[in-house]
Amino acid sequence: MAETLRIATRKSPLALWQTEHVAARLRAAHPGLTVELLPLSTRGDEVLDRSLAAIGGKGLFLKELEVALAEGRADLAVHSLKDVPAQLDAQFTLAAILERADCADAFVSNDYASLEGLPQRARVGTSSLRRSAQLRARRPDVDIADLRGNVGTRLAKLDRGEYAAIILAVAGLQRMGFDARIRSRLAPPNWLPAPGQAAIAVETRADAARVIECVKVLDDGGTRRAVAAERALNAELGGDCTMPLGAWCETCADGTLRLRGLLGDARDGRVLRAEATGEDPAGLGREVALRLKQKGADALLRSRP
Repeated sequence: MAETLRIATRKSPLALWQTEHVAARLRAAHPGLTVELLPLSTRGDEVLDRSLAAIGGKGLFLKELEVALAEGRADLAVHSLKDVPAQLDAQFTLAAILERADCADAFVSNDYASLEGLPQRARVGTSSLRRSAQLRARRPDVDIADLRGNVGTRLAKLDRGEYAAIILAVAGLQRMGFDARIRSRLAPPNWLPAPGQAAIAVETRADAARVIECVKVLDDGGTRRAVAAERALNAELGGDCTMPLGAWCETCADGTLRLRGLLGDARDGRVLRAEATGEDPAGLGREVALRLKQKGADALLRSRP
């Protein structure tokens, strides 16, 4: 395949790692293919003095990349799937979803081995309302403080003593070579990740048939099916990137899917949980959303500031 593909990416080290990973996979799959990177700065990367919820959610990491796609400056964009809104604009599609890595969150601390080992009123850093809600539910005594920046920046703040512990994604730490910083895993089913967490997504224009054909070799069917259920749950509850929602779908031994969902309140630690099994990802997402609503999800969402 003697042609060139241009990939739009954020400039953060983790985003560049993920994009280089996709580029290497594409070059290996298509000998002769030239892949070029188009690093871009997004509003989500630039505004670091306010929480993501305050400035509009994780979708802010995509806008500039999608503009590059729409204008033809890029052929595809690489994202962390957890940052991709539940509903894409009709002109775009997720042409490939790579095999998911470890979807757990990581407890990271220089002084304490686990969340349970933290002293009372310890300062814990996270930028996620989902993580904050689960933290508040398990440790209502700790002080939860906002934490923004790339992986290296967040670890540096921990090392300066600004926090007793921070919560990050296991996959991000592993991809950046920081495995040794993980003190313990906060993992399903007790602790739920963000919908799509640890999966890398490749976005293209929906009408770019040549590009879609080229990148579909990277698609992992099992991961796509599982994250489709998680994203369907998100969409059914409103598709808000700032929603304190956890979702985890696993494939059972008989091939059916089991989806667990969690909706929390970062202010008081109230947590609603529901789960269901089925074969259709979209239907499963709707079913778990309905069960959460029956437990009071709508009222909880309306009470958000």
